[in-house]
Amino acid sequence: MEKKFKRTLVTCALPYANGPVHIGHLAGVYVPADIYVRYLRMRGEDVLYVCGSDEHGVPITIKARQQGCTPQDIVDRYHKIIKDSFTGLGINFDIYGRTSSEVHDRNASQFFRKLYDEGKFITKESEQYYDPEAKTFLADRYIVGTCPKCGAEGAYGDQCEKCGSTLSPEELINPKSKLSGAEPVKKKTTHWYLPLDQYETWLSQWILDGHKEWRSNVYGQCKSWIDGGLQPRAVSRDLDWGVPVPVEGAEGKVLYVWFDAPIGYVSNTQELLPQSWEKWWKSEDTKLVHFIGKDNIVFHCIVFPSMLKAYGDGYILPDNVPSNEFLNLEGDKISTSRNWAVWAHEYLEQFPGKEDVMRYVLTANAPETKDNDFSWKDFQTRNNSELVAIFGNFVNRAIVLTHKYFEGKVPAAGALLDVDREALAEIPSLRASLEKNIEGYHFREALKDAMAIARVGNKYISDTEPWKVAKTDMERTATILNVCMQICADLAIAFEPFTPFAAEKLRKMLGVCLCAGTDHRKGEQQTVNTYKEGECAALHTVSADAPVPASACPGYGKCVCLSWDMLGNTDIIAAGHEVGAAELLFAKIEDEAIDAQLARLDAIRAEREAAAKAEAAKQVTPQKEECSFEDFEKMDIRTATVLEAERVPKTDKLLKLTIDTGIDKRVIVSGIAEFYSPEDMLGKQICILANLKPRVIKGIESHGMILMARQNDGKMRFITPQEALVNGAEIG
Repeated sequence: MEKKFKRTLVTCALPYANGPVHIGHLAGVYVPADIYVRYLRMRGEDVLYVCGSDEHGVPITIKARQQGCTPQDIVDRYHKIIKDSFTGLGINFDIYGRTSSEVHDRNASQFFRKLYDEGKFITKESEQYYDPEAKTFLADRYIVGTCPKCGAEGAYGDQCEKCGSTLSPEELINPKSKLSGAEPVKKKTTHWYLPLDQYETWLSQWILDGHKEWRSNVYGQCKSWIDGGLQPRAVSRDLDWGVPVPVEGAEGKVLYVWFDAPIGYVSNTQELLPQSWEKWWKSEDTKLVHFIGKDNIVFHCIVFPSMLKAYGDGYILPDNVPSNEFLNLEGDKISTSRNWAVWAHEYLEQFPGKEDVMRYVLTANAPETKDNDFSWKDFQTRNNSELVAIFGNFVNRAIVLTHKYFEGKVPAAGALLDVDREALAEIPSLRASLEKNIEGYHFREALKDAMAIARVGNKYISDTEPWKVAKTDMERTATILNVCMQICADLAIAFEPFTPFAAEKLRKMLGVCLCAGTDHRKGEQQTVNTYKEGECAALHTVSADAPVPASACPGYGKCVCLSWDMLGNTDIIAAGHEVGAAELLFAKIEDEAIDAQLARLDAIRAEREAAAKAEAAKQVTPQKEECSFEDFEKMDIRTATVLEAERVPKTDKLLKLTIDTGIDKRVIVSGIAEFYSPEDMLGKQICILANLKPRVIKGIESHGMILMARQNDGKMRFITPQEALVNGAEIG
């Protein structure tokens, strides 16, 4: 039997504060987590929602060096950008902390020190790559070279982005430091390691035997690591930015970011709730859920649990770790280094008022079981064909007609017909599916359930045609619009987790409010998340552990206070209740807005391709096998001038050239038509290999070969004399 918990602690992977967040981050972690939290709160459950910026590590020091500022300047800048982006998209954490805080510094140091004092670490001396010019040890990501698998330049020390191969720095051909361009050298250093191999049996029992319900990608990756044999993992590194290792003889060493960052969840909870944080981290009545991307699976399922196991003291382990795959952009992998991304803060500036559209599209395309793709055309289509044409269209018609025929007051329902009962009967079953999918972390399917409610409403109002019925039967019209108002209320509830801005706007139109559970953002005092609408205007405090029923709202009984339990009821809004004026829930997105985004990506792609061609052009093919001077003497290379030029019929690449060699006039067939037109060739002085054995090409006998140079950009270029020479001048 599934265990019942008193409370749920939800954490989101700490975004790295060396740049903004993009849609890949949102789809992979933060939007699904926010859906889950909003749902639980609407059910009256006690939830704590924790996140923050990960502000330590090599990439931040790199960014600071590139921009000529301090690491603190970098994290301060991006912490604000990231936090504002989340707020702008309605992702409201109870606390959004940072790992550069004093609380975290003290907490992480104490965590390390306890494990150190109890002999939970081992020490190892190893040789690591070191940049002699930058005078720093290099993480694998900051060593670049030629991929040994596919030959691509710019492969990283841990992966080639072109072919996807996993690499080690030792495998790279001609490795260079990304910091200075210098050739890295091996240098000895000593670090502390967490011996994960000592926890292998325990992890196998806990995960492989005890959590087979986890997503297949999470379970499979954990199984692969455990079956392959776990190895000790360094918990410190040589760097001057981070939490200093709190032991003697550790000067110039900091806690490795993977060890430091997950402790940030605990630190942020302590910062928010200094008196009661332990009930969230050390009580078996708390359900812990980590929302992460697939690149963080090993840290949250193997490393962090091993740290907590080693630490002891009653820390709970995650009940589930919902991890998504990656989201691509227009068929190409999202890459921050290549600027191939849709940045959250830029989206909010460029599409004001469309926060919900991005939440909706990212959920509809959520990469829950495999990598998925975001395209701007699909974004536009989902907005225009689903949010506008189905959800928004139904609500607008229902409210407009209620004002037109009943002065904005919900009419009383008369006798229900089969069409009415059938429409209303669909909602409870959709609610059940919606709940099952959210609680099972299937948010894409849950969104389909919510949209199915809108489809029910849209079909119902189209089938019943109240605008026609009103000409002859107002009593029947009243029943139809009463049913429509109940479905509108259902939508205001069902879409709160997915499109909170639209749900709030809909509640305002309906003249209702929302009692959505507890809110820990005020610290030890919790408040009900009611919206300031109608007579339900005051936020009120409740006891720290009490769930919040709708009846706790100060306006309860005076206005309609929606709760999740009302979803699917047939009398959510009583007859006589006055609704507000209709407003458009969603606006159509025009082609111009989408074309602008596609043009931006086209420009980035063109710039990237140009840079790649320029880089490729610098590459020189290897020297051919040696030849003797006698071999060279056999070649008769001379100057010549083109007299006539024409395309060879039924070919794309061939030109027929009549040339004057000074010895004779002859024909040469050359495959240069894709680079030069016949007009380009007339009068051009060229160099030819005159004594090449004749060859018939497309029925034309060719006597000789033009000498040309080919760069790695693929274009052919002539080898021509620096000054005009007589035809037939020998070259050698």
